[in-house]
Amino acid sequence: MHAIEIENLTKTYGNLKAVDNLTLNVEKGIVFGFLGPNGAGKTTTILSMLGLIIPDSGTITILGYDVFREPIKLKEKIGFLPENATIYEELTAWRNLEFFANFYKMSRQEKEKRIEELLKLVGLWDVRYKKVKTFSKGMKQRLLFAQALINDPEVLILDEPTSGLDPEGAFLVKNIVKEERKKGKTIFFSSHILSEVEELSDQVGILVKGKLRALGTLEEIKKQFMELEGYEIKVETKQALPELDFDEVIRIEKVNANKAIIFAKNDIRDQISDKLSKMGITIVSLEIEEPSLEDVFLKTIYKRE
Repeated sequence: MHAIEIENLTKTYGNLKAVDNLTLNVEKGIVFGFLGPNGAGKTTTILSMLGLIIPDSGTITILGYDVFREPIKLKEKIGFLPENATIYEELTAWRNLEFFANFYKMSRQEKEKRIEELLKLVGLWDVRYKKVKTFSKGMKQRLLFAQALINDPEVLILDEPTSGLDPEGAFLVKNIVKEERKKGKTIFFSSHILSEVEELSDQVGILVKGKLRALGTLEEIKKQFMELEGYEIKVETKQALPELDFDEVIRIEKVNANKAIIFAKNDIRDQISDKLSKMGITIVSLEIEEPSLEDVFLKTIYKRE
C-alpha cells in the first residue's frame, strides 16, 4: 500500500503553473527525497499535501485519508517540519513541546514521557527550562524537529530539515531520520543538499517547473540519465591504447597513451574488452563512471531548463 498518493495535482497562480498535473505515489516505510530547483513547485506540493493550499484540480490521499475531506483525522497521523518555521520564543523548550502535545489525545503522563524522550533525542534536555529566545538557530531547528515528532507520526513531512544546522546538528537529524525509517515510518523530505538526499533516500523524485522529470531509486535515475546523456567509460591498458572505433561512441578523450575516457550511447565495455583482447592489449581497468546526483542536476535538469 502507498503511504502517499498524489493524482493529477495542478495549482496555478495567475499565469504561473506552480504544479502541473503531478502524479506521484510513495510507498510505506521509505524515505522519499523530493528535489528540484527553486521555483520548481516543491513547497506548493508539500503545502497541498497538508491541506494548507487548495489545488485547482487533483487529489491527495495520505494513509488512506483524503487530505481535503478528512484533515483532522489525518493530522493525528502526520508530522510536519516546514522551512522557515517559527516557534514561541518566550516559552521554554519544554513548554513549547507541551503546548503542541496538547493538540493530541495524550494523558499528562504520556505527554511528559514523550517530551522527555524528544528533548533528549535532539540534544536539548539540559536546556529544557530555558526560553527559546536564548537558543541559537540550530537549537531552534532541532526543537522544531522534536515538535514534528511529538505525536509519533506515521508519516513525517520535512521541508529542508537541516536548514540552519551546524554539521553536528545535521548529523543528529539525519540519524533521527534513519531511526524513524527503521520503525517503519514514511519520511517525505525536500532538500537542496544533494549529498544528504543520496545518503538518506530510498527513492527520489525530481520536480522541474511543476512537472515530475524523474522518479525512482538513485540507481534507476542515474541509469535513466546515462541513457539520455551517454555513458562515461574509463579504460586503462598496459600497452599504448590503439584507436577505438565503435558506432556507439560519441567521442573519446585521451588522458595519456594508456588511458582514455570514452563517451558512448550505450554500455560498450564488453565490445571494448573483446576488441582489445583480440589485439593483444592487456586491460588494467575498464569501468563506468557513475554520475553523482549533482552530475544529474548540472548536466541534465538545469541544462535543459
